[in-house]
Amino acid sequence: MIDKRKFYINGAWVAPTAANDLPVIDPSTEQEVAVVSLGSQADTDAAVAAAKAAFPAWSALSLEERLAPLERLIAAYKAGKDKMSAAMTMEMGAPKQLSEGSQFGAGLWHMKEAVRAARAFAFEHESGDDLIYHEPIGVCALITPWNWPMNQVTLKVMPALAVGCTVVLKPSEIAPLSSVVFAEMIDEAGFPPGVFNMVNGDGVGVGTQLSVHPDVDMVSFTGSTRAGSLITKNAADSIKRVSLELGGKGANLVFADADEKAVVRGVRHCFQNTGQSCNAPTRMLVEASIYDQAVETAIATAEQTSVGPASEDGRHIGPVVSEVHWNKIQGLIQDGIDEGARLVAGGTGKPDGMNAGYFVKPTIFADVTNDMKIAREEIFGPVLAMIPFKDEAEAVAIANDTAYGLTNYVQTQDPERAKRLSRQLRSGMVQVNGTGLGERTPFGGYKQSGNGREGSTWGLEEFMEVKAVSGV
Repeated sequence: MIDKRKFYINGAWVAPTAANDLPVIDPSTEQEVAVVSLGSQADTDAAVAAAKAAFPAWSALSLEERLAPLERLIAAYKAGKDKMSAAMTMEMGAPKQLSEGSQFGAGLWHMKEAVRAARAFAFEHESGDDLIYHEPIGVCALITPWNWPMNQVTLKVMPALAVGCTVVLKPSEIAPLSSVVFAEMIDEAGFPPGVFNMVNGDGVGVGTQLSVHPDVDMVSFTGSTRAGSLITKNAADSIKRVSLELGGKGANLVFADADEKAVVRGVRHCFQNTGQSCNAPTRMLVEASIYDQAVETAIATAEQTSVGPASEDGRHIGPVVSEVHWNKIQGLIQDGIDEGARLVAGGTGKPDGMNAGYFVKPTIFADVTNDMKIAREEIFGPVLAMIPFKDEAEAVAIANDTAYGLTNYVQTQDPERAKRLSRQLRSGMVQVNGTGLGERTPFGGYKQSGNGREGSTWGLEEFMEVKAVSGV
């Protein structure tokens, strides 16, 4: 059993003020593999106090003086790839190939871009006869999810520290081990005490304590829309800034002129990370003339998708993160059946022969209507809903008929149609024909998918105030 009960506060590993153990469960085996502690109000207060005390000196450093330890952190992250990847495989069930590839790589990608963007950013510039200063907002609470641990930790920690903020990180209590490894790398990089602090805890405890804390100037949260709403309410009394990256129910619009790999690509993208991605294309909208063939292709792709333990080599999807989450997904699959959607692949229960582990069958529903629960709620599992449409106008109407607005997808060989639809779709991001977004692109959404942007220059701006100065 791995013991990771300590928190990182004021440049040192410290024991919790009161014992409150929480086991970490390997979702591939359902076995306890580690133990952490949930923080108390005293632990939260100590971390915030350390960040507040460190802020004046850290924010007063030159940009290059702040970037020096961040560069050392990047070097430590690279050197610690095996340890970091193993932690993510163990804690949240990302298969080895995914942990060592996209999961680890996303963190490194964002770390490098934060440093590049900071060096290119105009922290001081003229506006007419006046000066504009971009200054760090202060002490930031960073609350991160379990599904892409290092992607989200680095998207928050790196820009916040680069611009001169000090931080308290609260990672997901379900998958805390990778953040412990990250804090060890912070310690190795030699940041001044109090600049970075980490306290484990759950949303009701440490998450709420940070959201209402009078000495926290900003909360940056990634997670469910429900939790984002609660954090916003908690932060309202102190008028602190709240930046939210929340859920999604992305539509993938597949037109008759799409390339021959469009449907296969869409199904695989939906199932990536076992469907546990806020930007997954979980609604596939298909032009009526090719709908029947698209369904057959989707069925074949689902049947070819293998499921296995995260520790095994090879290309497959792993378990979902927890028993609670497995039960939620099973309930939503059953809802789809009960509402009359046509189940064409997968379904309820675990894959054949897999008795231990939180494994879900790769599932496809055809003939879904957009008023069904499986078309409206974020399932966060390997479940795809297929919906036919007759023309562009109907496709856009269905795609936009959702509370969410994170990422939509368009598959067409008509460049004018792609441009036209990218303006009509109500989402923070639109990806065309399988192309990914670059490292200098903002990540975030419309409506109940959130209210901020992360990544590159936009990620830096999230953590800064703007000051106008005249007469100098």
